[in-house]
Amino acid sequence: MAVVLSIDAGTTGVRAFAVDEHGTPIDVAYREFPQYFPQPGWVEHDATEILDAVRVTLAELVGRLDGTTIAAIGITNQRETLVAWSRSTGKPLHRALVWQDRRTADVCDALRDAGHLDGVRAATGLVLDPYFTATKLGWLLSTGAVTASSDLAVGTVDSWILWHLTGGVHATDASNASRTLLCDIGLRAWSPELADTFGVGEAFGALPEIRPSSGRFGVTVDGMGVRAGIPVSGIAGDQQAALFGQACFEPGMTKNTYGTGSFVLMNVGPSLPSPVDGLLTTVAWELASGEVAYALEGAIFVTGAAIQWLRDGLGLIEAAPEIGPLAASVDDTDGVFVVPAFTGLGSPWWDPYARGAIVGITRGTKRAHIARAVVESMALSTRDVVDAMCAASGRSVAALRVDGGASVMDLLCQMQADQLQVPVDRPVVTETTALGAAYLAGLAEGVWSNCDEIASQWALEKSFAPSVPQELADLRLGQWHNAVERSRNWATEPAD
Repeated sequence: MAVVLSIDAGTTGVRAFAVDEHGTPIDVAYREFPQYFPQPGWVEHDATEILDAVRVTLAELVGRLDGTTIAAIGITNQRETLVAWSRSTGKPLHRALVWQDRRTADVCDALRDAGHLDGVRAATGLVLDPYFTATKLGWLLSTGAVTASSDLAVGTVDSWILWHLTGGVHATDASNASRTLLCDIGLRAWSPELADTFGVGEAFGALPEIRPSSGRFGVTVDGMGVRAGIPVSGIAGDQQAALFGQACFEPGMTKNTYGTGSFVLMNVGPSLPSPVDGLLTTVAWELASGEVAYALEGAIFVTGAAIQWLRDGLGLIEAAPEIGPLAASVDDTDGVFVVPAFTGLGSPWWDPYARGAIVGITRGTKRAHIARAVVESMALSTRDVVDAMCAASGRSVAALRVDGGASVMDLLCQMQADQLQVPVDRPVVTETTALGAAYLAGLAEGVWSNCDEIASQWALEKSFAPSVPQELADLRLGQWHNAVERSRNWATEPAD
């Protein structure tokens, strides 16, 4: 029996995942890597540590597979994070600048003030925000941290891993390229005009080749934890991979992944829609046949990371799995709201100057109330995005498919169903990011014949129906918006 592997290089760790031809997970290996915060609002990774985690998890997983034939490998990754490295040495030239990093907020403000927003949005489907890759590259170049030359290679984390996995293939896929602010998503090609807008034209030649998400990129070389010669045949950004893994192949189908952040994506079909206020338009995937799907996306920067904060920052829990039982130990938050805007607010607010807030605290507030408020913030943030998405697209969401680490919490799924007033469906396989990358790779190598076969493998584990009236959900949402307003524009400079 052949299996397909995927490398899920997330924001806090790397997961190596094996799935059989029935879409059933076989095994998984995981390793966290360090986070670096050199200044407030700055977030960095050591790309070498990411690569080490890839090697270790692949070797561990392959060792347990005990000689099983590996048909293909797919890669999925934290998006927007920028890695710069030397082609000659293969070593990073600077720490990776993570998608959460806010150091270029002033650059985005200046570009917006100069009137570039409409043109950028029309070409990229994105907004002017430090979340995306282009201004990170501009920062590296303008500060002299890297120098444009024939030796320079830049790319998102998928490109960094692919380079080493294949011994020097410098490529990315359309879904990752669409997150950089440098790609014309209608053409699915790098734009010299956008590169000039962001002041990175001198490094244009350092960008990777854009290829379809499903198709052979290269084959593995020795030294990466797997044998040489295995096809690497699928790449997608983590949220697009999750949309594919959730089998959301029809326009209107919607999923939410609760990871470090939360990301709601709605498949809107093969035609590129016009820009939508508060939301992003992105390439969902491009198949080897040339078939393309676009998606509307709402990006919520911090959800699961707030659970890490409860654990590592406040010490309110010792391990992440404690959050569900602790939050469920009280009937409500006792009036407490947590707005986890630690790195600003994403969709639909797009406020890089927002900061985290806890409001409604009294002497009766206990750690369980704060824990429950953190969980509830995930559901409320998601409703904000879904409401904006439905209004913009003219489509209603019939059901929300959920995945990611926090989706195992029944309490969260029920809160989400109550807020959206539609069923929330949790699949048997919740690691849909890794599953989607495996499907893309296996599709290219003939493990699966088409998307219909993949869709037939999606299986429901549990569905959550709304349990409160719309009026009560709306009341809670209004209180949440009051809390959000108190977090906004917090980091702006005080007036003279």
